[in-house]
Amino acid sequence: MKTIFKLFLLTLLGFSSVAGRAQNAPQAFSLKQAIDYALQNQERIKIAQNETKIANARIGEIRSFGLPQVNIGAEVGNNFIPQSTFLPAEIFGGPAGQFLPVEFTPKYTGSAAISASQLLFDGSYLIGLKAASTFSQLSQKQLQQTEIEITEQVSKAYYTVLVSQARRELLTANLSRLDTLLKQTIQMQKNGFAEKLDVDRLTVTYNNLNIEQQKTDRLIELSEMLLKFQMGMNQKEPITLTDELANVEVDLNKVKVENFNYANRIEYSILETQRDLATLDIRNIKAGYYPKLALNARYGGNMANNLFSAVTKPDNWLSFGYVGLGLQIPVFDGLSKHYQTQQAKLRLENAKHGLKLTEQSIDLQLNSSSANLTNALQQLESQKQTMALAEDIARVSKIKFQEGVGSNLEIINAETDLREAQTNYYAALFDALIAKVDLDKATGTLGQK
Repeated sequence: MKTIFKLFLLTLLGFSSVAGRAQNAPQAFSLKQAIDYALQNQERIKIAQNETKIANARIGEIRSFGLPQVNIGAEVGNNFIPQSTFLPAEIFGGPAGQFLPVEFTPKYTGSAAISASQLLFDGSYLIGLKAASTFSQLSQKQLQQTEIEITEQVSKAYYTVLVSQARRELLTANLSRLDTLLKQTIQMQKNGFAEKLDVDRLTVTYNNLNIEQQKTDRLIELSEMLLKFQMGMNQKEPITLTDELANVEVDLNKVKVENFNYANRIEYSILETQRDLATLDIRNIKAGYYPKLALNARYGGNMANNLFSAVTKPDNWLSFGYVGLGLQIPVFDGLSKHYQTQQAKLRLENAKHGLKLTEQSIDLQLNSSSANLTNALQQLESQKQTMALAEDIARVSKIKFQEGVGSNLEIINAETDLREAQTNYYAALFDALIAKVDLDKATGTLGQK
């Protein structure tokens, strides 16, 4: 039994250690997976989804006004101070010209009734149904706008991490190459083929590069924190990225914008819906001039007695019933609807002006983002060539130094130029990736791929 117990205990410990490792294992995300995760877990998307549900509930609330309205009410009271009425005293044989207080109200009274009403015609109600449906469309578009904004933010944060990681890999390779060169130079000094100054210069360069790598490591950590924030992910959970920069498509051929439709931009589509709502608002105000017709019905009973026990006896209750049509015809409202209509027409006019202004803004964004991406790609190609030249110069400088025909200072300068070229290249690459996201957003294609 002890052996079995030990085996069972070891099995449990094994499972717990595996579970612990699984919990600490970083989650892997491609860009698409990161965006999908954000669209499910970001708090902003949850708020936008709730707003959509609120809009749907609002439609149900408006519809309910056209359904039968039924109410049941009951009341039993004690007239502990009965109300009195003055009657002429001569009715009771008293002198003329005098009045006597008389109580007509019994001590206990009660009433119970059920009432129902059904709206038969109301122009405002019919317009309200159409407006509610349009409002639901607006909330859906606002949800889509939030999704696009989150997609943009996650994409930019994801690219920031990728570029920083790629730059760290280059720094690591530079450190390794410089470390090898430093060790060789130290050995050359021991053999009398190099000076201590050469070793010191390389040491300073190596230390500076090591500090730069540490800064890059911290930048990657901060970039990952920003990415997890944009994704709605717990900051304590580790994360790893599966996409590679080499597979990211940034092509000059995709800069051209053809057959663009303003409705592709969610901001423009939202303004169109707001314009439709403004139009329905005018119709709703005008519908207030139409008559309203409703069917009303009531059924119940009343009771009055000086004994409370009479409340429980059905014979003491007097029934009543009523059914009828209610017609309300607006005649004059002090010109209220007239001024409401003026305001609504101005709001509609402003909505149309907003659409024109948005068209102009979109045109500017398209031209600007297209030009920015073109410039960024040209700069990227130039920096790529510069980096390749700097790498070749650093390689040749190292060979010359090792063969004794070059100086240590030449190597230091070459390494410094190489690091600067690498920094400029990755800065240009980052600018190109961000410009690509901006152009996708400007054309209304962001998040549709």
